[in-house]
Amino acid sequence: MKFGGTSIADAAAIERVAGIVRARFESSGGDKPPVIVVSALADVTDRLIAATRLAEDGDVERAAASLDDLLARHLSIASALTTGTRRDDLVAAVREEFATIIGLVRALAVLREISPRSLDAVVASGELASSRIVAAVLAERGVPAVWIDARTIMTTDAEHTGATPEMAQTCARANEVIGPLAADGHVAVMGGFIGATAQGVTTTLGRGGSDYSAAIIGACLGVDEIQIWTDVDGMLTADPRIIPEPQLVRQLSFAEASELAYFGAKVLHPSTILPAVSKNIPVRILNSLRPEVSGTLITAEARPPDGRLSAIACKRGVTVIDITSTRMLGAHGFLRRLFEVFERFKTAVDVVTTSEVSVSVTVDDTRRLDAIVDNLRKFADVSCEPDMAIICAVGENLRVDQTLFGRAVTSLGRVPLRLVSQAASRRNITFVLRDADVTQAMTRLHDEFFRTVAVT
Repeated sequence: MKFGGTSIADAAAIERVAGIVRARFESSGGDKPPVIVVSALADVTDRLIAATRLAEDGDVERAAASLDDLLARHLSIASALTTGTRRDDLVAAVREEFATIIGLVRALAVLREISPRSLDAVVASGELASSRIVAAVLAERGVPAVWIDARTIMTTDAEHTGATPEMAQTCARANEVIGPLAADGHVAVMGGFIGATAQGVTTTLGRGGSDYSAAIIGACLGVDEIQIWTDVDGMLTADPRIIPEPQLVRQLSFAEASELAYFGAKVLHPSTILPAVSKNIPVRILNSLRPEVSGTLITAEARPPDGRLSAIACKRGVTVIDITSTRMLGAHGFLRRLFEVFERFKTAVDVVTTSEVSVSVTVDDTRRLDAIVDNLRKFADVSCEPDMAIICAVGENLRVDQTLFGRAVTSLGRVPLRLVSQAASRRNITFVLRDADVTQAMTRLHDEFFRTVAVT
């Protein structure tokens, strides 16, 4: 059971989570106690990153004051939800965690430089503190919870701020540490998002990595189900910020969920599905505000009713890069040279279309765009078009009902489309268009496939 930051945002939210976990523990009769993975409290990771930026600018007092505010927030929650010796121990542990980080930030302010390794050390404190609090609150409510430092389980490489888990070592540690606890009826509680190298240096898995952590631990332990608890009922047919009344998607395939997550569905981190797929473990997305709702179940195979897609996702803030060269015609090696540029600058490409003499790609990470364009211009003409978006229509039915593609394109009518593509898997249709046209396009697609269909 993974609980995100909004699910443990304050004392009331953590109290609610404790009730959910206790109910699950009691329903299992203690034979299959859940493993709990939590994010940092809502907005804490952003605040920690901001504090490091202040330190880098030399504003150590503002950085320290910000961290003091975070400490006060954690202590307030800890004091409100625990009592006696347990509260004293929890408060002392949280104070010690923040004292270490405040000391580190003050030292970094002298250097005026924040390395990825230092940043990981600072932001990891969010999950370390929140998991301690949740474990103590569960114990206070009668659940036999045990706090585990995630860094003793999640072993990663040394790619700081975006580390890759070493699965063999992580699974070995999970089974050595968590396995016996679960066998004795204890509920293990740990922070997501964080890990450590084999040498014990703190790392993080990148933003959204708590989902990934939960899936990895679940896969290592061979659990029956991986639950992602958030603040929405599950995967929806569209982004509710764009479509006022989207529908709940009751079931998705692993492949569909991966496409939706990658192309903008914020409920699920794109990497989450991978460990679950490897062990064929169902993933369920649930709402901690409404635990009675069944949520979205993600399994190896799923298919929506005939005549419809599964859902629509949207990624905004996209830039289209057009690369044109007559040397491409009938030549080999051109595409290799082109994509080596993106590899060199560690920039992922989302959508690719090609013709005889041109290639168009989309990127949403433009931090190294100028350097990429400069390198591409050594062998081709290059132009960029910012303020674009990607809409991805996803559904297993696309593989069996060839009319769905035509319906999707036709529904967009006069909406100007920059690029259109369909993946080889034929599970999605991707449209690249102006960001200004997103609302109109999403509305038309949603009306076409979901307006009159009742979800069962």
